[in-house]
Amino acid sequence: MSYDLVSFDLDGTLVDTAAEIAEAANLALAAHGIAPRPLAEITALIGAGTRELMRRLLARCVEDQPSLAQRVPFDALMASFDAHYAQTTGTSATPYAGCREALLQLKQAGVRLACTTNKELRHTERVLAVTGLDSFFDLVIGGDSLAEKKPHGSVLEHVMQTLQCRAERTAHVGDSSIDVQAARNAGVSAWVVPYGYNGGQPIESANPDRLFDGLLDVAHHALAARAVS
Repeated sequence: MSYDLVSFDLDGTLVDTAAEIAEAANLALAAHGIAPRPLAEITALIGAGTRELMRRLLARCVEDQPSLAQRVPFDALMASFDAHYAQTTGTSATPYAGCREALLQLKQAGVRLACTTNKELRHTERVLAVTGLDSFFDLVIGGDSLAEKKPHGSVLEHVMQTLQCRAERTAHVGDSSIDVQAARNAGVSAWVVPYGYNGGQPIESANPDRLFDGLLDVAHHALAARAVS
């Protein structure tokens, strides 16, 4: 199978952003008198966008301290997070090993590239810019770019329609069950890497089409398929 389009998730797939997300989350909690939560706990909540992350995080805090339910309105907490994340976004984001090389190889071979993430577009664009990855992508879709977000099939369908590529020649690469389901719902190949954020669950349990050790392996597979097609 030859691939004309490869879509990539961002957080936990292309770039390690857990530390800066956790920093902003804990600064937001502190602004409302809530004790910080462990990095591992916050990392396990990454994947559905920052609003859903903070909603789940507040719910966990309320479990430990029920009075917070009345004292801390979610919208106020989210506003605090947005303010802090505007400052921390991109400050410690680090592309995973082989990321730039993989994207470069694919782009030079003429493969269309998309970044399709549930992170809000303004934050996505900043992370891509500060890490120098923005120039690789033909299209960037954030969690607030469309009416729906992953795993809804319309998201990757929009990517394919915009870049004029067919589902059977498209793959989506991610690190979570959300990414696998998004690919399934759009009828594209579901590829994953094992090192990202999947709520602490092994990504194999999501039954992807292919599991790659790293991004260079993704590129090599996609390009090998083009070479024999």
